Amino acid sequence: MKKIITVQHTQSIHHTNGMVGSWTDWELSELGVKQAHKIGENLKEELKNQKIKMYSSDLTRAKQTAEIVGQHIEVTPILKKELRERNLGKCCGKSVKWLKENVEVQEKTVDDRLFSDAESRRDEWNRLEPFFTEIMQSEDEVIIIVSHGDLLSVFNTMFLGLEIEVLNKAEVFGLAGGVSYLILNDSGKRLIRKMSDMSYIK
Repeated sequence: MKKIITVQHTQSIHHTNGMVGSWTDWELSELGVKQAHKIGENLKEELKNQKIKMYSSDLTRAKQTAEIVGQHIEVTPILKKELRERNLGKCCGKSVKWLKENVEVQEKTVDDRLFSDAESRRDEWNRLEPFFTEIMQSEDEVIIIVSHGDLLSVFNTMFLGLEIEVLNKAEVFGLAGGVSYLILNDSGKRLIRKMSDMSYIK
């Protein structure tokens, strides 16, 4: 059995100041640091005596979350650019208000790009897919992945074995600090036991 635990990074400064997240390299807020410690404490209790491998986006807010969680479970995260949030191009470093006022293309399908230099959802999918395949085929039985909301929504769709076009109509999207448990059982069936469980930050 393989257990994949995904952690959406905790509260970041951009959650509080109206700025775009994406590839802008925000740090965690003071509350976000506390939330990450709570996740670490809770996972430590649940994962006692289990061998764990942890991967994280290399963007600061995810990296900080992973490092804090890792302190509690005594694991050093492996940083992966593939786990970065979707790149929104020229609006990085701008406010959400600026994004809404200057968007070039309204996003209706997985192939639309909000800005000419941004990633589409398909671009994000293609970036993530080799890493996803690697961990699904690995011998690791407990994997923690710390990443971002949009990226983890794509990850959830992949895990369920769905085609990317499903994202045109529906998706499973979590919240900052949410913890999900995805299970690949011994018969090869993929199960979601928890999705964006917010009790871990309490």
